[in-house]
Amino acid sequence: MYALTLTAELNGVTNLRPKDTAESPFWYTFTVQCTSCRETHGKPVAVSRFRESSCSIKTAPKPYAQGEPPKQQSVIEFDCRGLEFTDFSPEGEWLADGIESNTKFEGVELQDGEWYEYDEKAGDEVSIKDLKWEIKRA
Repeated sequence: MYALTLTAELNGVTNLRPKDTAESPFWYTFTVQCTSCRETHGKPVAVSRFRESSCSIKTAPKPYAQGEPPKQQSVIEFDCRGLEFTDFSPEGEWLADGIESNTKFEGVELQDGEWYEYDEKAGDEVSIKDLKWEIKRA
């Protein structure tokens, strides 16, 4: 069993999580390496917890909570057979909540490694940056 973990600096927002529902599944995109020949596949592989594959996502995504200092937290857990994930790409739509305002942020994109927005209710800028994704044995 493995876990995808995240450490990130969240300013003004919390509960960062992928938009991942049966109606709108999130496709977790990974670089894949064969466990026997150790060859890395040329194209990334995307998996969904709502589709059958040789990798099963065991849990619903856990929201990443804001903290000072940022702490590594598990986002999802998965089990793979015959392949190993070596890198994660946060492609897709993410969600976050304003800490003080409870503003619901949708359409958060993390591919560039950072996200900035203005929280009208809080009257302040919010951001997500310094994302560090890691795949660990659970």
